[in-house]
Amino acid sequence: MSFELEVIAFDLASCFIAEQGGAHRIELCANPQEGGTTPSAGMIKLARKATKLQLFPIIRPRGGDFLYDNTELMCMIEDIKICKEEGCDGVVIGMLKADGSIDTDACHEMIHHANGMDITFHRAFDRVKDQESALSDVIQLGCKRILTSGGFPTALEGKEQLKKLVEMAQNEITIMLGSGVKSSNIKLLRDYTGAKAFHASARTKFSSNMKYHAETMHENLEKISLDQSELRLLRKTLDGIFS
Repeated sequence: MSFELEVIAFDLASCFIAEQGGAHRIELCANPQEGGTTPSAGMIKLARKATKLQLFPIIRPRGGDFLYDNTELMCMIEDIKICKEEGCDGVVIGMLKADGSIDTDACHEMIHHANGMDITFHRAFDRVKDQESALSDVIQLGCKRILTSGGFPTALEGKEQLKKLVEMAQNEITIMLGSGVKSSNIKLLRDYTGAKAFHASARTKFSSNMKYHAETMHENLEKISLDQSELRLLRKTLDGIFS
């Protein structure tokens, strides 16, 4: 492929949309409100049956920071084993030390149990103290790509650092731009950074079909899924850029 387009799936319907809309890879997640956590074993199993696209579940036991204790590490290792058993193409990991460096020992342990699956290092990378040093660590771990917004809330804000990372990475690892990547800005991001891999949420919201709503709960029960129109436009834009 001359470029990569990855999308997030928070439900099984999104896996079908991703395949129909021209994505190359799915990052499978639960809990969008937490920024994405590990989906259930049932969801992983059914998602693998639902699509032939590359399927990469995120391995993240909770929201919050990326400093995990040993029990959380053991949980992540078990989740990785499930992904391997279910035929996933890869997993998305990331673990940091308290000083803001990559926890290379813990990541190495997870990669060992991935047993040949591709590895993406997720946006824990955007919370490190020194991205240049962290880049070297992630390359040494053998990860195939890094999902990053350059250490800023969005890829557009981090475009200067992303350009630097793409140049530094060369052919050793893929820098995949994520966070706020849309059809309206993907050409700008590509032209400025030289990146060839992009990660988009392309989110859309659906109202609940519940006829009764407990007004005293003050809840917003909208469901998040994948916007097929936005995905198709992302793919069309990238096809035009890389043709």
